[in-house]
Amino acid sequence: MPDSNNLDQENLVVRVAVILPCYNEAAAIATVIEEFRTGLPNAEIYVFDNNSSDDTAEVARASGARVTHVRLRGKGNVIRRMFADVDADIYFMVDGDATYDVSEAQRLVERLQQEQLDMLVGCRMDDGVNRENYRPGHRWGNRLLTNFVGALFDSRFSDMLSGYRIFSRRFVKSFPARSWGFEIETELTIHALELRMPVAEHPVTYRSRLEGSTSKLSTYRDGWRILKTILKLFINERPLQFFSAVGMFFALVSLALVAPLVVTYLETGLVPRLPTAVLSTGMMISAMLSLVCGVLLNTVTVSRHEIRHLAYLAVPRLTAPYRSMTRRSAARLLA
Repeated sequence: MPDSNNLDQENLVVRVAVILPCYNEAAAIATVIEEFRTGLPNAEIYVFDNNSSDDTAEVARASGARVTHVRLRGKGNVIRRMFADVDADIYFMVDGDATYDVSEAQRLVERLQQEQLDMLVGCRMDDGVNRENYRPGHRWGNRLLTNFVGALFDSRFSDMLSGYRIFSRRFVKSFPARSWGFEIETELTIHALELRMPVAEHPVTYRSRLEGSTSKLSTYRDGWRILKTILKLFINERPLQFFSAVGMFFALVSLALVAPLVVTYLETGLVPRLPTAVLSTGMMISAMLSLVCGVLLNTVTVSRHEIRHLAYLAVPRLTAPYRSMTRRSAARLLA
């Protein structure tokens, strides 16, 4: 007699949610929804409209998507709401501007399960039609920031800022989103690196924007915000390294200032430059305090990592295989 647990696993329908953050994407959102209807016919499609001033919500609703309005501006706020509200086993997140090719969506969902990944990132490749698709300034800035994160957090990602990502339920329900804007991709990446989750990249074509669709990304403003986020996360996640470096700087400056005073004292028995001696002493005390702060904050960080890891482990791993099926056959299995 077959095991009932095996039968349950065989009949289990893997719930795939397509989550689309949008702001003024009325010209493109219907195309994105239609492409996912074709590529992932058994997925539920959710559009989270971030106070658009055009008809994005109406177009998405007319195309059959579930629409949620998010009043707080910023992509980070939208993703925080998406992860909180949507319940699924696999989450497929793509920007709603139709610039990402989603023709391989089903194969990537299958890869996420076959390799038991928690995050699969679409690494952007220019389609070669228009060099302005992926502007040189954005490309250079992305490479700089990606390499910076790689050096700080031992990452091998090649496109850290991609908006094309597939997540496991474990990732989504253990992610404490804190960012407001486009720096959220940095936070997503570092969350995976800090918990040492199984992750991978897959090349995807980055296409031209449709007529009437415009980019919301500011090269310098958002690049500066992303850089500040990286530094903030480095202080939060690597406090011992950061404060040790600060302490080392103060200690070296202190030694450089006191060295001539020591030589003079050994020769004459006098300390002629008292203010310099006081400054050197203060900087050495600051170096010691910085090191102590790093040690104490590192203990707190280790505890936070353990709590996040326990939250991650509290979500059971999905073991049922993903199978392509129509929405009607999925409904029959659930009935």
